[in-house]
Amino acid sequence: MSLIYVVGIGPGAYEKMTIEAAEALRSCDCIVGYTVYIDLVKDHFPGKEFLTTPMRKEVDRCVMAFEEAKKGKTVAMICSGDAGVYGMSGLMYEVGVNYPEVELKILPGVTAALGGGAVLGAPLIHDFCLISLSDLLTPWEKIEKRLLLASEADLSIVLYNPSSLKRHDYLQKACDLMMQHKSPDTVCGLVENIGRDGEAYKVMTLKKLRDTEVDMFTTVFIGNSQTKELSGKMVTPRGYKNV
Repeated sequence: MSLIYVVGIGPGAYEKMTIEAAEALRSCDCIVGYTVYIDLVKDHFPGKEFLTTPMRKEVDRCVMAFEEAKKGKTVAMICSGDAGVYGMSGLMYEVGVNYPEVELKILPGVTAALGGGAVLGAPLIHDFCLISLSDLLTPWEKIEKRLLLASEADLSIVLYNPSSLKRHDYLQKACDLMMQHKSPDTVCGLVENIGRDGEAYKVMTLKKLRDTEVDMFTTVFIGNSQTKELSGKMVTPRGYKNV
């Protein structure tokens, strides 16, 4: 049976990739992925065959991987972060029903919430949720409801895809929604270019976050009612003791 590894490569830096993921990429014949992700790994795995598709060609990318596996190649489909968190593993299983002779093996990676959380300090020590602000695949009305309910439940929230050229005001809209249940003074943070050149972070209030410009390479963190700023870092207590 042919094999495809579906590999989360982490935030971008080779050092943040798991040993298991790196070994899979070294052992495979062909690496398939979105152009930007291929560029992140190409120098570390010379001699491999690399196949790419642009954004919004995800189904074509999956079919490409399966077709290469049918030729007897061991294939790796790569995703940034974790393959199972806004990644390709679900779609690979859906497309894979047409390729019963190909086995899938999912390899986890460090998603932006974890990579960015480490940069910020300790923002996710208690319950939290991830919400993407991209409405390409999810209606904005549903995203809005998730933001409101997560805020009402006093969860820490991580926002993926907070802005783009067509969605330049979505973070503002999200902050306005969250401030219906969260204080404007809620401690928040953002991390740019996690694990890549230009990595930077800021800690600020929810009110200030509302008017901060971000891009698709930014991950946004909104604290819960207990989150605090300590020595310039964002910290959410777990409640082991009162301090």
